[in-house]
Amino acid sequence: MSYLKAAIAACAIACGAPLAAQDVVYEPVSPTFGGNPFNSQHVLGVANANNDFRDPRAANSNSQADIFARQLQSRLLSALSSQIVDAIFGENPQESGTISFGGQTINFFRSLEEVTIIIRDDATGEETKIVVPLFIDVN
Repeated sequence: MSYLKAAIAACAIACGAPLAAQDVVYEPVSPTFGGNPFNSQHVLGVANANNDFRDPRAANSNSQADIFARQLQSRLLSALSSQIVDAIFGENPQESGTISFGGQTINFFRSLEEVTIIIRDDATGEETKIVVPLFIDVN
C-alpha cells in the first residue's frame, strides 16, 4: 500500500509542476527542398551510386582492336593536319586550296591580312569558319 501512496504522490507532484516545450521545426536534408547546401555533394554521390542506367549509345569498347583503330585514326588525322598547315603556312604557301577527306571539305583562302579556313561537313552542310591573322615582320 505504501507503494501505491508513493506513486500517487509522485503523479500529483509531476502533474502540478509547470511543463516546458518548444516548437518542432522540420529541416529538410536535401538541398533541393531548401536544406543545407553543404549536403549537395553527398546527396549527388548517393544518387550516382544508386544510378544503374548506362547510355546504350555510348561506345566504350576497350578491346585491343578498338584502341588500335582509334590510335591509327588519330595519327592519320594528325598527319593530314600537318600537311594542311604546311600547304597554308609552309615554305611555299598556297593562296587558296580545297582538301576533301572523310565527308569533310576544307577550303582556305589567303589575303594580305589573314587566312580564312572553312571546314564543311558534307553530310549535314554545317560549316566552321576559322580566321587566322597574318603577322608581318617589319625590319
